[in-house]
Amino acid sequence: MAKENAVIEVRIRELGQLFNSFDPSPFHERDLDRDAEEYIVGWARELPSDAPLRIVVHLPEEEARKAQERGLGAALANYFAERAAMQQRELNELFRVGRRYLLIGSLVLIVCLLGSQMARTHLGTGPVESVLAESLILVGWVANWKPIETFLYDWWPFKRRRDLYRRLARAPVDVRPT
Repeated sequence: MAKENAVIEVRIRELGQLFNSFDPSPFHERDLDRDAEEYIVGWARELPSDAPLRIVVHLPEEEARKAQERGLGAALANYFAERAAMQQRELNELFRVGRRYLLIGSLVLIVCLLGSQMARTHLGTGPVESVLAESLILVGWVANWKPIETFLYDWWPFKRRRDLYRRLARAPVDVRPT
């Protein structure tokens, strides 16, 4: 059974309130006004994540006609699709950097484990030698903290934002005259 759409209601007096007035791009490629984006994204975050979204824009009759003629739905879909693509690029970059961190961390760990083993073998088993050997092991694992953090935790916010923007890009847009 299909889930009912979760609705985001936007009430404005004119189309200019939705889009960045300094953006010279054609209407269907314009950036959203920061406040409008925060409002829409904020509401989308509050709605159930498994429900499809619908955006309802309430405008005065003349502005509603302009919005439909200019393709407001396509403009919003394009904007949020681009935001989703940007989040995907940032996620890809995070994983690329994470792989570099992992390579460096792994090399440091190998060197530290070998150094620890050499310290135990060549320096003996006294307390100072044991502290040195254990410290090298600890340094090796600490060098892997960042790659572990990257692959376990850092990517989740990018994925959540990307998925939210994708949901918004798929959301049908209804323009209703007030």
